[in-house]
Amino acid sequence: MCRWLAYSGTPVLLESLLYQPEHSLIDQSLHARMGVETTNGDGFGVGWFGPEMQTPAIVREVGPAWSNRNLREIASHVRSPLFFAHIRASTGSPVQQTNCHPFRHGRWMWMHNGAIAEFHRLRRDLALAVDPRLFLDIEGSTDSEMMFYLALTLGLEDDPPAAVARMAGLVEEIGHEHGVEFPLQMTVAVTDGHRLWAFRYSSQAQSRSLYYSSRVESLRALHPGLPFLKEASDSTRLIVSEPLGDLPGVWNKVPEGSYGVVQPEGDDLLPFAPVPA
Repeated sequence: MCRWLAYSGTPVLLESLLYQPEHSLIDQSLHARMGVETTNGDGFGVGWFGPEMQTPAIVREVGPAWSNRNLREIASHVRSPLFFAHIRASTGSPVQQTNCHPFRHGRWMWMHNGAIAEFHRLRRDLALAVDPRLFLDIEGSTDSEMMFYLALTLGLEDDPPAAVARMAGLVEEIGHEHGVEFPLQMTVAVTDGHRLWAFRYSSQAQSRSLYYSSRVESLRALHPGLPFLKEASDSTRLIVSEPLGDLPGVWNKVPEGSYGVVQPEGDDLLPFAPVPA
């Protein structure tokens, strides 16, 4: 499987979250504690929005994140109010740049941890469900990218939670038609550059780990000496596959079968379930 991080809030240097925390994403690329694999070295990617960017910039590489000098260089010079970072452990698809996350279409960015079970058997039927106008934009061979383009087909740009629910429903429907008992395992992050959604769901109700940070005002009361909190806005949030450290009160588990949204008008955490496509 994989590990990922999504950040929204006060603009920060990427290195402050990718490298500096005790259990940073770079540390997790070698020493993941909660993933299926300890090592996530099958590629990585970072995507971010700048102040005047209408679409996200994305950098993806096939090597491990822990030794990549270009990633270190970018992270120490790029400051962003919203970024995704992902380290990959392949579930079977080739280790190639087009299979690294995050994926981008227009202003939308998507990353995933998990798998579609027996994807090689379901792939043709899932591909036929993608809007033909979008199909040619699929560059890689992962189930993750297929999920993204199915969500786009099913209305992601209009209503992300409903589109992801329809995508999950379609994957389960096609999976069951092929005799797959538990077709879907996913933690997904998606953003349009203004809002950020994160989903935790699996057909077996045993989803991969996912956490969100507590409100900044609460963290200031708990840990007044943390330098990061002095500059962070009250709307700053992190969503991560596993906590970046062990400080008490910082991390909260995203409940099974739920999704959260981080947006200017206020955060929310709501139930999630697939619906028929």
